[in-house]
Amino acid sequence: MYILKPFSFSKRFPETEVIGSAFAGNQDQVIPLSFGFPAPESLPADKMTAATEAAMLSQGRQALAYSGGTGPKHIINWIKERSRLREIEATENEIIVTSGSSQAIDLITRTLTDPGDEIWVEAPTFFGALKTFRLAETTLFSFPIDENGLRVDLVEQELNERVKNNLPLPKLMYVIPNYQNPGGVNLSVDRRKRLAELAYKYNFFIIEDDAYVELSFDETYLPAIYSFGPERVVYLSTFSKIIAPGLRLGWAIGLSAIIEKMRILKIDGLTSVYVQEVTKNLLEQMDMDEQISYLNTIYLSRKNAMVSAIKQYFGDEVSFHEPNGGFFLWLTFPPQIDTSEFLDTAMLAGVSYIAGKHFFLQNEGYNHMRLSFTFCKEDIIHEAIKRLANTYYEYVNSKQMIEEVN
Repeated sequence: MYILKPFSFSKRFPETEVIGSAFAGNQDQVIPLSFGFPAPESLPADKMTAATEAAMLSQGRQALAYSGGTGPKHIINWIKERSRLREIEATENEIIVTSGSSQAIDLITRTLTDPGDEIWVEAPTFFGALKTFRLAETTLFSFPIDENGLRVDLVEQELNERVKNNLPLPKLMYVIPNYQNPGGVNLSVDRRKRLAELAYKYNFFIIEDDAYVELSFDETYLPAIYSFGPERVVYLSTFSKIIAPGLRLGWAIGLSAIIEKMRILKIDGLTSVYVQEVTKNLLEQMDMDEQISYLNTIYLSRKNAMVSAIKQYFGDEVSFHEPNGGFFLWLTFPPQIDTSEFLDTAMLAGVSYIAGKHFFLQNEGYNHMRLSFTFCKEDIIHEAIKRLANTYYEYVNSKQMIEEVN
């Protein structure tokens, strides 16, 4: 019999806290406002069944081989055409299909940075991206957002200071320009232009993560940052928010030299050619504009239900930017509140959320909370906000009692 000896894991793993109890344990009785999940009824199960059958009937064994059938080429062409709506012109060599946009973030990071290089991000920002950047052993620096998105003026100010003092400049700037996760804000056109200009001037690349661009409730679409700086922007998007996250299909658009290196690092080869074949068939039978309109009708109604319930049960206790698209509401509580302190109690009351601290680099955002309005129906959202408010006020009252005793 062998005695197992201690074994040390790779040192590249940072100390990363599990993101709340929102993803742990039995959640059968929990209303999930934490998940960035689409509405279950929006997932095109019937059409997917037909598309899967067609993949086998039309391509058969080719679709199951390493290089696949006609699907991958069709998907690239679809991306090229759809990207023109964002004022993006790209060739086939400038596009790579990835296993979701998260893989694209990882590939770009490993292509354009070495350990110790700086990546600048928004504050708050998507915690999945932060995890990727930390695993790549990069140095992170953040800038606040306001109702018009990233404070590009502060980015420019910092760049100027770095040059004056001969300090390192960033290699990458990570931005979510439309219905930002978690803030829900859009980057203004003027700021998009200026950020692109700064990327050229100071020689850094922008990762433009545009996962939510299609989900515009008033059908207003701004030009991509890429359109102002194609030589210094890598543009990302995904099928996850408009068809189904289970497809795990996303894409990146950038200089062919970057895309070529991303292909080298993508050791899994072509992204699931069979899934691409099925998706090709799905796109052929689906009116995408009709699908987007359907999604936005659902999500607008659910967003309005959440906003109404928050105003009813929280009143002036919280503030938030009301997004006109996307998946999320970003709540701000009084400065002394730490939303992570009543997360477990909320779970016991049957509602989950993501505490604000997870969207910042360090020791920030404790009085914030992200809620998703897309997954649950309106009546369920109303009940969830009621439970959340009750939990919150119980927490505040207990906090006040402890302070009085002390």
